Amino acid sequence: MFEKIAIDDAQALPWWRRPIALLFLMALAMPIAFNTWSALLNNFVVEVADFDGSDIGLLHTVREIPGFLAIGVIFLLLFIREQVLGLISLLLLGVATALTAYFPSMGGILMITLLSSIGFHYYETVNQSLQLQWLDKKRAPKVLGWLVAAGSGATLLAYGLIILSWKRFDLSYEVVYLAGGGITALIALYCIFAFPQFEGRTPQARQMVLKKRYWLYYAMQFMAGARRQIFVVFAGFMMVKHFGYEVHESTGLNMVTLVATMMFAPLVGVALSRFGERRILVFEYTGLFVVFLAYSGIFFFGWGVTLAAALFVIDHLLFSLAIGLKTYFQKIADPEDMAPTAAVAFTINHIAAVCLPFPLGLLWVYSPGSVFVLAASMAAVSLGLAFLIPRHPEKGNETRLTRPLAAAAE
Repeated sequence: MFEKIAIDDAQALPWWRRPIALLFLMALAMPIAFNTWSALLNNFVVEVADFDGSDIGLLHTVREIPGFLAIGVIFLLLFIREQVLGLISLLLLGVATALTAYFPSMGGILMITLLSSIGFHYYETVNQSLQLQWLDKKRAPKVLGWLVAAGSGATLLAYGLIILSWKRFDLSYEVVYLAGGGITALIALYCIFAFPQFEGRTPQARQMVLKKRYWLYYAMQFMAGARRQIFVVFAGFMMVKHFGYEVHESTGLNMVTLVATMMFAPLVGVALSRFGERRILVFEYTGLFVVFLAYSGIFFFGWGVTLAAALFVIDHLLFSLAIGLKTYFQKIADPEDMAPTAAVAFTINHIAAVCLPFPLGLLWVYSPGSVFVLAASMAAVSLGLAFLIPRHPEKGNETRLTRPLAAAAE
């Protein structure tokens, strides 16, 4: 970390010290802690703290506050380099996850969740910026797909160990959280000391960037945060609370989604290169609209657990298509805007994520199906926005409205 090297000169390094190797290690490390936390969370809070729908909504509201404040990354970058900040944030995520089970009260769970969430959201903000800076536009879709697959593979291994050992060895929440968070923390420490400091091709702006021509990207980020939060908060909670899933069953379902994602995510990169961002995102939002309506049918029409599990898997696969939003921005953005816009985008993405979970948790108590109807309507709005993406987005051609407006001005 004390050695500095230009990104274009990094190919002279051994393959295990190159930027792409660092991106893959980070892609492996983050999901181990985050998904270990997620896999056990619903069972942990129900069994240990007797959470109901409003409690889980409050927990996720607190969890999303650091995402809403991700714009603070811009301030931190005045004093610390992106790569360093990303790895320190990853370390915080790992340590906080490892300690989760030692805070079983409502207040303790909220506090440790807030700390792990700071690590997660600040890491994700910086990681997205580094990916778009270090990967050229032609390779980005395929490499991003492989990064998603790598993260799924690492999580699959963690979930497999949980399933095989949870009941057999009568594991406690303390042991599993310590293992998952500890592995992430160790990988973060290794990355801090094993890799040089890579210098990007273009110095990043160190102030908040809000540009009118990025409006479609901002709008899609806002809607993505709203509808994704409903899935993150309530889909897994539904499997535990409504269908009575135990830890090994919840983890098993997540394993199925990971295997499917490992096979599907690399194909997303190929499809993005061939069909473009508009078609891929239209496909994603159409699928999400149908999936969320089907979720609501589970409560309104009494559809069974098999359909719910299938929808859970399909939902995850569709979300892997969201890398199209990253590559869309990469194509339209000024190179120096990657870091500040990643922070702004995360804040916009989390406006709804902070505001929605608690009131939707209250709605869940009275009508769980209505929560998913609302999610379907959000997917429909995202679908409408996706149709505005040009076939070949670039600077000056950010939306399908850009050229007509420019022609009218002439």
